[in-house]
Amino acid sequence: MRIKSQRDFYSGVLFSAFGVAFAWGAMTYNVGNGARMGPGYFPLIVGVLIAIMGSAIALKSLIVETEDGEPIGSIAWRPLLFVIGANVIFGVLLGGLPSIGLPPMGLIVAIYALTFIASLAGDQFSWKGVTILATILALGSYLAFVVALKLQFPVWPTFIG
Repeated sequence: MRIKSQRDFYSGVLFSAFGVAFAWGAMTYNVGNGARMGPGYFPLIVGVLIAIMGSAIALKSLIVETEDGEPIGSIAWRPLLFVIGANVIFGVLLGGLPSIGLPPMGLIVAIYALTFIASLAGDQFSWKGVTILATILALGSYLAFVVALKLQFPVWPTFIG
């Protein structure tokens, strides 16, 4: 069999691999049964469904003809690094890094940093637009996690509060 769509084939393989890994990880918890679901039941079902979906996508790539075979292009390193870096910085700022003496900076500062760093991944950057987005995300996150869900984590830097 010949791969007729490289994009679909490799994305299907990745979906299947992640689904199997997710389902396997869920097996470390008590799964239970349909009537008495344990904590591993839902992740197991989701992992299996993701693996099935990935298999269907990979199978489709072997059956459905495409014009040019939809080759996979080069890796977009800039967006990849900025988005992953933004998430790492978010985690570090939210909880701090005691090993280097960085105190927790809180939710608001972490969300602003996340938004500004991740926005650098794109080709267009607008200070005004990113500032508005960061403000809406920070306010929404504060209302959802601190006010509504009453989660206990720093909202502002520790040296302010």
